Amino acid sequence: MNIDSIKNGLVIDHIRSGGAMRIYDLLGLGSLDCTVAIIKNAQSAKLGRKDIIKIDSVTDIDLDVLGYVDPGITVNVIRGGELVEKKNLTLPERLENVLKCRNPRCITSVEPGIKQVFFLSDRESKTYRCLYCEAKAER
Repeated sequence: MNIDSIKNGLVIDHIRSGGAMRIYDLLGLGSLDCTVAIIKNAQSAKLGRKDIIKIDSVTDIDLDVLGYVDPGITVNVIRGGELVEKKNLTLPERLENVLKCRNPRCITSVEPGIKQVFFLSDRESKTYRCLYCEAKAER
């Protein structure tokens, strides 16, 4: 199978196999006005199998979402057909409007318009907690 290279855009690489559609949805890539290619189960020396997303436009994407979903993901910025920047991700310290607090008594559950804010409480276990009620986020 041949997937054309892109001249200007982003390549989200090293996505764990089966994770591309979740990332596509979380980043809202369906609303972009450019070509977006999803490659599933590609061969990978590092992971065995991986997914790749190619976006045929240099656009802003939420790197915190990607870091939360899988900190092993890399984002390659392509300009003029050349790799100009490679971004390695880490777990973000703070997430806004990515997770939803499941505590029915949390202020975010009863007051409309309040941002859903979570902070990284334990890097080792990848645990996030609600900023307002400190409820543990569900993975």
